[in-house]
Amino acid sequence: MNPRTPPLGWNTWNTFGEKINEQLILESADKFIELGLKDAGYEYVVIDDCWSLRERDPKTNEIVPDPAKFPHGMKFIADYIHSKGLKFGMYSCAGTRTCGDYPGSYDHEFLDARTFARWGVDFLKYDYCDMPFGGQAEFYYRRMGQALRLSGRDILFSACNWGSEDVWRWIRTTGAGMYRSTGDIFDAFGSMKDIAVGQLPKFDTSAPGCFNDMDMLTVGMYRQGNVARGDAAQTFDEYRVQFALWCVYGAPLMLGCDIRKMDKDILALVTNKELLAIDQDPLALQPYAPETCWPNKEEPRVVARLLDGKDLALLFVNLGENDAWGRFHLERVGLPYQSGMKLRLRDVFSRKVSSSGRDTISYHIPPHTCQVYRATPVKA
Repeated sequence: MNPRTPPLGWNTWNTFGEKINEQLILESADKFIELGLKDAGYEYVVIDDCWSLRERDPKTNEIVPDPAKFPHGMKFIADYIHSKGLKFGMYSCAGTRTCGDYPGSYDHEFLDARTFARWGVDFLKYDYCDMPFGGQAEFYYRRMGQALRLSGRDILFSACNWGSEDVWRWIRTTGAGMYRSTGDIFDAFGSMKDIAVGQLPKFDTSAPGCFNDMDMLTVGMYRQGNVARGDAAQTFDEYRVQFALWCVYGAPLMLGCDIRKMDKDILALVTNKELLAIDQDPLALQPYAPETCWPNKEEPRVVARLLDGKDLALLFVNLGENDAWGRFHLERVGLPYQSGMKLRLRDVFSRKVSSSGRDTISYHIPPHTCQVYRATPVKA
């Protein structure tokens, strides 16, 4: 499957790591419906690493689900998830062993793809640990890409080699529908910031059919889980920055918190219709950074993206430690003074409507916060 808009879902890894089981997955699928996540557009329930026995079946050579964790097997889980109108995702690895030291798919790609198809898998996250030979990722990913295409089932291929080996140059040749363009994320503002800044030179490598994957969201984790880092939990404002960046960037949105314990503020954030509409805009055009920070030009101050129709998304963000003040010139988004236009600005959080000047927007952004607008050009 090659999606026309970024995939949305939930993945077990960020919070649970190897502590996964059948009950967790079924309860989480139920929560998708109860919380309205499915209605908001989230559809994939994905089991990450550590789901199998440590060795393959000696007779069939197939990967075997751990019966202590998944006593009814994966077909049972897939059927349950499908009964909710959702899609089922799983994990494997291009190497001989997964990152958690379970059987990988190296030299078993076609067998594993047929097994996943038989179970009813709709999404495969494919990692890159324990490779016998380095520097050949494109060949291994093409192998699994072909195996999935010939498996008899439409399975979205989520390639995950952490942005190494110039993956953006060749990933579309594998048939992947999304690919990791970054290293792993951790539940810390600095980790999120590094990933967000690192995407700026890669905006042109994401497009319909294969989207840049900036890793699973840590939004709402509050240092509870497998990828928690740092001495202090992130704030709600910091999570809002992360979610806004991922949406305006047009990235896949894979929730990583325990959705069974999601509070009302985080739920409102991740189901914000206007932010999700930006992420899921049918044109899926690339974003750009018309203004960066001074003196650190690597950090974005403003991110823009043209949307279907006449609108554009405008994100004002402060990843630094001091208040940011300034004026943004509309000419940077193609609207000089002589165009005779200004912008009608709808705040996607407060829903309040304001107006730019004919040539500038004045802003004040406190540290670790953001402002997001759906902007419509109108006559000045």
